[in-house]
Amino acid sequence: MRPIYGVAPLEEQLGTYLTQRRFQTSLLIGFSIMALLMAAIGIYGLIRYSIATRTQEIGLRMAIGARAIDIFRMIIGEGLTLSLTGLGLGLVGAWWLGRAGSSLLFGVTATDPLTFMTVSLVLTAVALAACYVPARHAMKVEPIVALRQG
Repeated sequence: MRPIYGVAPLEEQLGTYLTQRRFQTSLLIGFSIMALLMAAIGIYGLIRYSIATRTQEIGLRMAIGARAIDIFRMIIGEGLTLSLTGLGLGLVGAWWLGRAGSSLLFGVTATDPLTFMTVSLVLTAVALAACYVPARHAMKVEPIVALRQG
């Protein structure tokens, strides 16, 4: 009779097998969170820069009768338009590239509607939050100060 080597409980063998997959998943989650944070900072910076370069225009609009809420809606609308355009292009790219990476997925399909919907809602919420602060700042522009800057 020969001795048997490498005997271990099933949980241990399965844990050893899944260690690399868990590490890869953790890395993917970490990079995804960083990408989401970078997208939020990028949207915030873009909207903030847009407001800074258009301070005179915003001041003029307020001087001729635009209400603060109108300015807020304009800034939020522009930010969401840019963000939703990017989201649409990103979804098309994700759908197209999802087919190539479908062999790496298990438990979901490459075109899982729940995943696409969740990601879309999260990215839209992040874009809205990133547009909120610059829009609030634009509402507080004093028309006379803005017109004197030019």
